[in-house]
Amino acid sequence: MKRFTEKIIEGILKLSGGVTSIIILLIILFLFKEGSGLFNNSSIEKGYVLSVNPANPVKTLSPKQVKEIFDENITNWKEVGGNDEEIKTFRFEEIFDLYPDEELDGEILSQRLSDEISKENGIIAFLPERYLLTSFKGKLLESNNVSLSEFFLGKEWFPTAVPAAEFGILPLLLGTLLVSFGTIAIALPFGIAVAIYLAEIADPRIRKFFKPIIELLAGIPSVVYGFFGLVVIVPLIQKIFGLPVGETGLAGSIILAIMALPTIITVAEDAIRTTPRVMKEASLGLGATHWQTIWRVVVPYSISGIMAAVMLGIGRAIGETMAVLMVTGNAAVMPTSLLEPVRTIPATIAAELGEAPVGSTHYQSLFMLGCILFLLTLIISLSVEFISGKKKNNN
Repeated sequence: MKRFTEKIIEGILKLSGGVTSIIILLIILFLFKEGSGLFNNSSIEKGYVLSVNPANPVKTLSPKQVKEIFDENITNWKEVGGNDEEIKTFRFEEIFDLYPDEELDGEILSQRLSDEISKENGIIAFLPERYLLTSFKGKLLESNNVSLSEFFLGKEWFPTAVPAAEFGILPLLLGTLLVSFGTIAIALPFGIAVAIYLAEIADPRIRKFFKPIIELLAGIPSVVYGFFGLVVIVPLIQKIFGLPVGETGLAGSIILAIMALPTIITVAEDAIRTTPRVMKEASLGLGATHWQTIWRVVVPYSISGIMAAVMLGIGRAIGETMAVLMVTGNAAVMPTSLLEPVRTIPATIAAELGEAPVGSTHYQSLFMLGCILFLLTLIISLSVEFISGKKKNNN
């Protein structure tokens, strides 16, 4: 009977593990399926087209050029490969300012749009596709799909820009990496130092007092850390560095470092305490000091666990959303230092996913950001495992 019960428990555990693995795999497949659809869509808003006069030699425009034209930063067709002629932008709603409503019923509206485009040589019109009849006199610009180079190397993130959105993730990627590296630079030395102190130096009573408190910090919701950062850290940074605003990458790094410390300290301290006592006694017996024993025996022996702690800390830093969203300024611009507002990939997904129409280019771009975040975490995990395994073999 006991044997039968053990078999049932073993089967339940195997089934749970298999189901969990399948669910994780399906989530990853869904993530990449939704994200890969981005490169099959145009940056022009769905259901709309860009049209120019038939005499205009320009055949296509990049999303950045379209944005610059409608922002009136580009005012001559010569700047985008056309004739030396002034650009006149035209949006669909402007037709109602030119004609009374009774003259815009049914097919007459389409005819009026066609007439406006045909009589203005320098015009570029942003129009709903449904109003274009077979007799439409304008020339439609070719609508190119979002390219890999535009997405991965683009420096502008304007997914809701009209008429052409821009999906350059470079500022988001650099903002994520900048905040993450800042977090590790702060959390790693403090975390490992505290872990070594608790495991090897602290009095047992001190360890029993501080260890539960540190573990308790890991359970505090991230929004609480965000409020703390907004009320304390942000004004402090603004005052110390004389900045116009304190919501910067540095504020995000400090908050994430505080959040990552409990994980790094707990896991690293447990790993350090697994060092066999006989190894430490042998080192001390050979004349090594306590610090030499820690540095040359304890740390090398427990390096695998310490690297696991680092990996978990980095994972939390890269994937954190709410706290970062609250203290980093949420500005999708190319960062040059930690003292500027930045926006990270997780914060972008959290801030914009609820507003993106399902199936839209914007929606798919956010899923692609999720794919990139997944790959970043995977690369870091594999790198840490490789380094940890290599050092362990050397030891």
